[in-house]
Amino acid sequence: MDSYSLILFTAGAAAGGFINGLAGFGTAMFALGFWLQILPPEPAVFIATTISVITGLPGAWFVRNAINLTRLLRFILPGLTGIPFGILLLNVLDTKILIIIISVLQISYGGFFIVKNKVVIKEPKPIIEIILGLCGGVLGGMASLSGALPTMWCTIQNWTKNEKRAVPQIFNIVILGLTAISLGITSQSAREASWLVLPALPVALISAYIGIIFFRSLSDYQFRSLVIFMIFLSGISLIIKSLISN
Repeated sequence: MDSYSLILFTAGAAAGGFINGLAGFGTAMFALGFWLQILPPEPAVFIATTISVITGLPGAWFVRNAINLTRLLRFILPGLTGIPFGILLLNVLDTKILIIIISVLQISYGGFFIVKNKVVIKEPKPIIEIILGLCGGVLGGMASLSGALPTMWCTIQNWTKNEKRAVPQIFNIVILGLTAISLGITSQSAREASWLVLPALPVALISAYIGIIFFRSLSDYQFRSLVIFMIFLSGISLIIKSLISN
């Protein structure tokens, strides 16, 4: 790995770890923007899923008292069924198309709720949560982006910041953990690149710890506003990187 690739790899680990520590999601959203420039899709997704799971554990422990098991299962159980479809699509879908789709979705969502920041959903919507869980499982298998849609939904709920974090955090750990195992079993290129987890992990863990420190200092409103802004910024960043790479 040359010096330029090493810089991109380290930057991806730092960005992904920090966002995971701060918001409980987003490792792949930020890390893959760097890693897909230097690695093929399957190894990049495998490393992102593995790092996301490991760096997510401290954050999950921090919000353990805010976990609503019934609510969480509405996301996780459908998500498990979506993982195989996502892994299948990973082998046939153009990565740039996927990045553009996700980035447009993030920009649209972030832009709307930056303007309409006081919009809050107060009533439970189980059917929507089941659908989002399924889609999150598919996106997790495809590109380690399982937390994108559930996080968008949880952010606009009338919950505390710990509750808003708990669902995508635990959901990501479960979905991405199984995705990483599946890729490790089925993909030779992922297995060959697995050693890259070792140099990425210390950087990601330190960055995640810094992110948790920032998370503790935020109010519920500040956390919601920050997550919405991060989603918007992530979408802009992803689509710019995609266009430049063309």
